[in-house]
Amino acid sequence: MAEIEHIPVVEETENPLESMKSRFNEAASLLEIDEDTYNLLITPSKEIKVNLPVAMDDGRVKVFEGYRVIHSTYLGPSKGGIRYAPYVNIDEVKALAAWMSFKSAIVGIPFGGAKGGINCNPAELSKGELERLTRAYTLALADVFGPDSDIPAPDVGTDGQVMAWLLDEYSRKVGKSSPAVVTGKPLFLGGSLGRVDATGRGVMISTLAALDKLGLNPKNVSAAVQGFGNVGSVSARLLSEQGIKIKGISDVSGGYYNEDGINIPEAIKYYLAHKFNLTGFPGAQPVSNEELLTMNVDVLVPAAIENQITHKNASDIKAKLIVEGANGPTSASADLILKEKGILVVPDVLANAGGVTVSYFEWVQNRMGYYWPIEMVNERADRIMKEAFETVFKVREKYKTNMRIAAYIVAIDKIAQAMKLRGKF
Repeated sequence: MAEIEHIPVVEETENPLESMKSRFNEAASLLEIDEDTYNLLITPSKEIKVNLPVAMDDGRVKVFEGYRVIHSTYLGPSKGGIRYAPYVNIDEVKALAAWMSFKSAIVGIPFGGAKGGINCNPAELSKGELERLTRAYTLALADVFGPDSDIPAPDVGTDGQVMAWLLDEYSRKVGKSSPAVVTGKPLFLGGSLGRVDATGRGVMISTLAALDKLGLNPKNVSAAVQGFGNVGSVSARLLSEQGIKIKGISDVSGGYYNEDGINIPEAIKYYLAHKFNLTGFPGAQPVSNEELLTMNVDVLVPAAIENQITHKNASDIKAKLIVEGANGPTSASADLILKEKGILVVPDVLANAGGVTVSYFEWVQNRMGYYWPIEMVNERADRIMKEAFETVFKVREKYKTNMRIAAYIVAIDKIAQAMKLRGKF
């Protein structure tokens, strides 16, 4: 199992749902949408809670609480990951489902938004217990999931193996192989080339586009990357390949700093060899995660979890550019501070949308039964991300707002238009 051994506990400084709503309200006001449209778009179309009895290895039966929230299906079937974490709650899942709707709309792919989660600590579960939990969750939601209705994917605490179990259980339930029901699968089961790197690659493309707007040469730029799971490590590797000096990285064990730049391939090798942990990494000196966020670097990539940049530390950030690899890493209260400081923020709903873009490619390939070479996947994904960045940047200038609100405006406008064309209730 990958990336489930060490999951940080969220400090609930701000409710992610309230953060999402405050930004939505600002964008909706600038867009001047009507009250009916507002009410339909701010409210999820479906919220499901399931209780999952699972036989544990010691013979006990433990009941886990699971969720699936469908935010919207106006642009197409809902799409969104499933996270296994001890901090999962319904407000978080609702916020993440809305963000998925917005991401799909921003990059122009025909998906709505959804998110799922199970309140558990996968680090405390055996492989057998994880499999039984996944199969129980899949059966409980078998009438929700479907290639034309709701398509899950990996998220925090889940990976390709979990998706393989979900695919198998769903296929058993419907009586036929159905690879398009889930994305983020292993290649052997219909996964797409490029999917593992997709989110981090989107972060890299977004960073280069933003640096161009700021008139900065990547080869003269330094960066810090918070989080060293899939998104963080891939982002760090691809940014370093573009000539950006990565001075800081971090994981659950803390931050690591090297003024001369960290050798990212060596850091990844160390991280994998030490069971997804950077503790004791010799290529940098240890610092706190808090210090990492306020390092004297040009680019900051928060790629860990929600609410890492808040009103408490936003004024101390020295980076000229923030590119959000994680979902919701910046609280609503921090946005105004960052704007006043003149820091350009590429928001999560744009910067990390490379993941859902290549998930869409995987779904398309599953439906076609024909698979694309990696060059085609990357070329198409890069083009979509560049076009989305330019669209949001132009809206930012038109409405004289920040990139986050501009991204929300793009998303809300597209979903609202689709809703109106389909017809109201």
